[in-house]
Amino acid sequence: MKPETALKRFEDFLRQKELRMTQQRREVLLLAWSTHDHFTAEEMFSWVRKEGGSASRATVYRTLGLLVEGGFLAALERGQGQILYEHILGHQHHDHMICLSCSKIIEFRNAEIERLQEEECERSGFLMVHHSLTLEGYCSACQQRGAVPDAVLDRESEA
Repeated sequence: MKPETALKRFEDFLRQKELRMTQQRREVLLLAWSTHDHFTAEEMFSWVRKEGGSASRATVYRTLGLLVEGGFLAALERGQGQILYEHILGHQHHDHMICLSCSKIIEFRNAEIERLQEEECERSGFLMVHHSLTLEGYCSACQQRGAVPDAVLDRESEA
């Protein structure tokens, strides 16, 4: 989706919430749309400063929250309070595998997993609005370099 389209939709979303599009909110949305990588709120704040923007740290955090609420960004919780964001509006849904050693994020799509989730929702009479699937483990590179803790390996050998 083009940044101009995202801006217009965000402006409409804000209007529904009786909020207005400020220059600071515009800066955050445009920077989020300029990357296809996952990013933290602190990284976004750094980018805003680097670009000469005027959004405060608090404004960046609040704007990211609004962008998640409106379905423009997804928030991927990493533990210890760290949240990674990515823009999702206009993109095909995908899930994530996250390496616990090097923090590598691998995006994947699996039609069978999606079908099973939809079937389970239908069976339960549940209207799914959004979902995320995050698999945590160790990437092949970290496995090869011996970065998997012994306790994990022991648990796997017992299974």
